[in-house]
Amino acid sequence: MSAGTPEGTTSERPSAPGTGAPTPRQGRLHALRVRLRAFRMKVRARPSWNLAWRIGIGVLGGVVLILGVIAIPYPGPGWLIVFTGLGILATEFEWAGRVLRFARRYYDRWVAWVKRQNKVVQLLLALATCAVVLATLWLLDALWIVAKFVGLGHWTWLHSPILA
Repeated sequence: MSAGTPEGTTSERPSAPGTGAPTPRQGRLHALRVRLRAFRMKVRARPSWNLAWRIGIGVLGGVVLILGVIAIPYPGPGWLIVFTGLGILATEFEWAGRVLRFARRYYDRWVAWVKRQNKVVQLLLALATCAVVLATLWLLDALWIVAKFVGLGHWTWLHSPILA
């Protein structure tokens, strides 16, 4: 037993929030980070493994980034997906970290600007977003597919001019 620990207690207990001592969950996350860093150092030590790792991260991050860009105009987490893709890429590529910082800075500025606008401007921006969503759904023939599914296949104006 240590000198500063009263009898019957242990120093392994999670501390109260805000005391600065790590909780068991934080300890596990720290251990995981240490193991991941050690694994990454082993991969870096072998040039062929390192190249394969960087290609894999590039492909994964690129796919997530592209999916995020596609999802931006739609309701949901489009920008979160974009930032996740850039975050994945930034683990291996310095340029992606710079783009991520740039994009987050301008996204935060845009959101702050929209919040400062009056309700009419906010409504017009929401309507413009809806118009973009409907136009892309129409161009991708999604409206036609739904119309056929619900028995409105005779509404030919819903058919995409691109995919006709």
